[in-house]
Amino acid sequence: MSFLILVMIFAITGIVSSCTEDDQRYPVDGVSSESRERPALNNVEFVWEQAELQRRDLIKNLTEKITAGSWGVGDDNVLRGPSGFSVDLNNCPEDWDNGAGITENEISFGQTIVKSGNLAAYGNITVGMSAYFDFINETGGIDGKKIKWISYDDGYVASQTIEHVEELIEADNVLAINNLGTPNGLAVYDKINSECIPQPFYLSGHPAFGDPENHPWTSSIYLSYSTEAMLWGTWIERNLADFLPVKVAALVMDNDFGLAYELGFKAFADENPEIISEFIVVRHDPAAPSVANEMTTIKASKPDVLISMTAGNPCLLAIQEAAATGITETLKAAFTPQVCKVIGAYMAPAGEAADGWWVVGGGMKDMTDQQFHKEPFINWARKQMTERGLDPNISLIGIGYGYAYPWVESLRIASELPGGLTRTNFILTVRSLNVANPMILDGIKTEFNGAADAFYIEGSDFSQFDANKQTWQIVEILDLNGTTPNCAYSLTTGKCHAN
Repeated sequence: MSFLILVMIFAITGIVSSCTEDDQRYPVDGVSSESRERPALNNVEFVWEQAELQRRDLIKNLTEKITAGSWGVGDDNVLRGPSGFSVDLNNCPEDWDNGAGITENEISFGQTIVKSGNLAAYGNITVGMSAYFDFINETGGIDGKKIKWISYDDGYVASQTIEHVEELIEADNVLAINNLGTPNGLAVYDKINSECIPQPFYLSGHPAFGDPENHPWTSSIYLSYSTEAMLWGTWIERNLADFLPVKVAALVMDNDFGLAYELGFKAFADENPEIISEFIVVRHDPAAPSVANEMTTIKASKPDVLISMTAGNPCLLAIQEAAATGITETLKAAFTPQVCKVIGAYMAPAGEAADGWWVVGGGMKDMTDQQFHKEPFINWARKQMTERGLDPNISLIGIGYGYAYPWVESLRIASELPGGLTRTNFILTVRSLNVANPMILDGIKTEFNGAADAFYIEGSDFSQFDANKQTWQIVEILDLNGTTPNCAYSLTTGKCHAN
């Protein structure tokens, strides 16, 4: 069954929901309506209480499975978990330590992320993550242990990522590792998995980071780029029905990140010629200071739809250059990618040129978007940021809170399992995680299911930017939880293959 047919089945059965500006959204999903008696809008205690209830349920379930011997590390030294998830620990290095990074008073884990160069804005993510970890430390830590967060700047250069990962493993001896960037992750995830080190909530939506069989220690926090690409096609079919088939042009970052988008949309186009008449690809150098020539080439192709398949500052440049060339006057729709949804860094600087652009947003809320300011967690987080001397109007700092949240919930759960916090209990928790994230739109689940469901988020909003109000107008929400196929990725072919 094609992905498009699957999406339409979900739509027909009511999983797609329309939204209006008057909708009242709560930041905790997966909670019954009876338990959602409206608290004061600034009452973050409601969020903490619901998270505690969800943690209790998961701890109970995991403990029962571990005690029964069906999950956890068996006598054969194999870690087992939900839906066939397994890791043969006999293949780990001889000096592998299940308790690495954990002392009586401290839990160490590390990150490599871009803080300099063309994509430096993404470095603000770690500022937000650090702030949330600081809050956790100030309020008791994880089972009395303080989080030690080590973050290195790799400049979005894979060779630097490799060096810093080596340092995190050999010198810092961390419990787990987090990274950002598709080329960077593909350069190190074999190494990290061979070392049997957890690499959860990776900051990329490349489908390769959803491969629990070959890379059981690695998982992503984003909507898969392949799924995002398919959802672009779904939007086109449903909203441009009177103009089909349409010509689509894409500005593609010339690396593995852009390739994932390109191949994902090409698959949709090839399967649906009655929707996409032609798919034109124009690639750009990730380090280039301008995309003016590329956008001129795109304009000459006279597309009906423009999709920006890039990241960082080039997203802003794409919006500005599209307006400068006049192409937006003839387009039926233009899309920016989920990684550039943040308002402060990429939409607001474009001014009126950003008005009307669409996004398949992956469900993450932007703390700078006024429509969310009264929500309990975001209200609290914005005050926290101000008290810590951080600017609550920098979108990526706020998003860092949302990315840190599942780390903390997973650590809390793992620390209460039989044997306490270990690498194996931590990764077992991650692969079983089903705790709502208050930074994700209501109606989109955030969960894993062992080897069967390797993706934390499989839902998205379809939103259109209002430059006057500086907000994303949410038009629809679609959740495809549990339907994204795992990806055994080949660096040689650049494609996912069956295991």
